[in-house]
Amino acid sequence: MKVLLKIFKWLLIAILALVVIGFIAVKVVSEDRPAAIPNSDPDAIANEMLESLNKPAWDSLKYLKWEFMRGHEFLWDKQANNAVIKWDKNKVILDLDMVTGFAYQDGQEVKGDQKNDLIQKAWSHWCNDSFWMFAPFKVFDKGTSRSIVETEDNQTGLMVTYESGGVTPGDSYLWLLDDQKRPTGYKMWTFIPVKGMYMSWEGWKTLKGGAKVATSHKSTTLSFDMKNVEEGDSPTQLGYESDIFAGL
Repeated sequence: MKVLLKIFKWLLIAILALVVIGFIAVKVVSEDRPAAIPNSDPDAIANEMLESLNKPAWDSLKYLKWEFMRGHEFLWDKQANNAVIKWDKNKVILDLDMVTGFAYQDGQEVKGDQKNDLIQKAWSHWCNDSFWMFAPFKVFDKGTSRSIVETEDNQTGLMVTYESGGVTPGDSYLWLLDDQKRPTGYKMWTFIPVKGMYMSWEGWKTLKGGAKVATSHKSTTLSFDMKNVEEGDSPTQLGYESDIFAGL
């Protein structure tokens, strides 16, 4: 018994030491959120960024299809703001404004608590994965605030904070822009432990209608891509039934 207690004691000490080391490491690599530059015009910079990505073409887009990591597949009816969200053996047809819809598992419609659970899971997937797909076009979303900050290399950055909406309100993103005001990446102050973590926005693709979207994101430790990104004028053009959104 004494031997077991001694082992448990040293194991506990080792775990606590790892937690402390991890906490210190996170603090060391994290960055303080930079202060806003007073008397600046962030909306002008935001509009220049949107212009570089062809915002009018984005506004007129009808349907967008893409796949994200972990096998998440999306079809978005942009004009009606509905989506088909697939993962594993699940499919949810979702009204994104009301967060209601239909849920299927193994091809069979489900009801009750199982349906509600799948709808909430699909909504969470949408909030996360759609942000990685087209976050630059969300800088004027309801509940956002914008500011101009000076980066560590004395460049101008556009800070966008999401005060409400999604599943993690309060997140802030510092967009870094090239000479044409197109995003090269952003730094994040979010729920993740490392504050100011950088992710690139690259692999730019021009959609059929002319809007530009980034299909690749990289940091020092992570890398993931958007696959099969395609714009269409109807669900059938993108491989779905013409009436896929019927009943919403």
